[in-house]
Amino acid sequence: MNFVASHLLTTILLFPIFSAVVLLFLPKNETKLLRWTALVASLIPFGLSIWLWVSFQSGTPGFQFQEQYTWYAAIGSSFHLGVDGLSLTMVLLTTLLTPLAILASFSITDRVKPYMMLFLFLETGMLGVFLALDLLIFFLFWEIGLVPMYFLINQWGGENRNYASLKFLLYTMAGSLGLLLSIQLLGVLFQSYDLPLLYERWSSVQGSLLGLPVATVKTVAFWAFAIAFAIKVPIWPFHTWLPDAHTEAPTAGSMLLAGVLLKLGAYGFLRLVIPLYPVEAHRYAGILAFLAVMSIIFGAFASYGQDDFKRLVAYSSINHMGFVMLGVAVAARAAGTLDAHIAVDGAVLQMFNHGISAAAMFFLVGVIYERAHTRDLNAFGGLFPIVPVYGGILIFVSMASLGLPTLNGFVSEFLVVRGSWPIFPFLTALGMLGLLFTGAYILKGIKKILHGPMNEDWVGHLTDISTREILVVTPLMILFLVIGLWPAWILDVINKAVMVLF
Repeated sequence: MNFVASHLLTTILLFPIFSAVVLLFLPKNETKLLRWTALVASLIPFGLSIWLWVSFQSGTPGFQFQEQYTWYAAIGSSFHLGVDGLSLTMVLLTTLLTPLAILASFSITDRVKPYMMLFLFLETGMLGVFLALDLLIFFLFWEIGLVPMYFLINQWGGENRNYASLKFLLYTMAGSLGLLLSIQLLGVLFQSYDLPLLYERWSSVQGSLLGLPVATVKTVAFWAFAIAFAIKVPIWPFHTWLPDAHTEAPTAGSMLLAGVLLKLGAYGFLRLVIPLYPVEAHRYAGILAFLAVMSIIFGAFASYGQDDFKRLVAYSSINHMGFVMLGVAVAARAAGTLDAHIAVDGAVLQMFNHGISAAAMFFLVGVIYERAHTRDLNAFGGLFPIVPVYGGILIFVSMASLGLPTLNGFVSEFLVVRGSWPIFPFLTALGMLGLLFTGAYILKGIKKILHGPMNEDWVGHLTDISTREILVVTPLMILFLVIGLWPAWILDVINKAVMVLF
């Protein structure tokens, strides 16, 4: 126990990989054993994350629980881990959603062993991005997370899984090329990839680099970082890979893709882009705000236009992540002001809120698809009397995604709009058009499935949501209420980090 306490972050990060190796030696035909081993193994990092949350001193500035080990001394790279309120919130989100995604996968019967192993590898890849305080380690885990998701889509996805998985991989890797070159520039310049050190030194560099003015080099590096993270968020117009990936991914894959992987891009903006490039971020904040509002509007319009239930939810992610990016743009333009603090508080909380609400929505899409074998909204209608428990849960989760007051989504979106209004009044007002259509597409989905004339074809063919499936969504529903009614427990941790960073 003392070893775990002194190496808490390393244990949380590497335990899923250790568990995946254990799964490797279990018989492939023992599907029940494989499922439960993976579930229990994923619950341990979650328990350790709760311990980390309780032990975290939110009033202490800077990174806590730091661990640093020599990794590649010749180039100045070390295995440096640490958390602040920003990364801690994302670690909790990741370790919460992974066991729920694995529990949601208990209906999978095809090649259960590699399926469960890929989820555990994916968890380590996502956690590594949030915990890394070395840019090279950050990039390593950034790329590691791509591989398991690629295979999950490619091997367990829908009919167009080959196209969707390749598009997902190519888009993200294309953005990563500029990111890698910019990281190498910093490493060569300072003989170190240590993030706290780079925060201090990079902003003070003067003169010329590579035969060019420093301002020019920084501008190019800024956009290399920004485009890589914009693709991952994704914001308009870099979003086209997302609906295809979501539509073809297995249900649990969509839960983690929307719940956590999209947050890696927004986290990159908050952790790297604005702190490392404050001047460039301020200069181009208007562009980021414009793209964010376009994501809010076009994401909502595109979502409303879908007849595929899963694509409707997929486009809603673009809409909701637009609010996160609007908060990021405010921080870039007005860092150090109360408005920026409010907006970023809302953006980080929106990252957490969208993570749990999108995971719940994609899970509920999977529940109805497993029974009906279709996601066509026009094929349903009037199903509430047939599946009343499922219908009640769908309405509750949809209202959380909609941003209904007293539920979690309202708090974060209100904070983003409140912080954005004094800085980008016109764009914020324009974004309200997207907020209006958020209600439209949510209500469209509920109406098409649950209300209207009953489609008699489903009578006797559809069964209500099972106990196991209720267990998957119940923790998320409880969080919707807890955050909606008492957001202070999580906002306090977020706000203390935001006050230091921005």
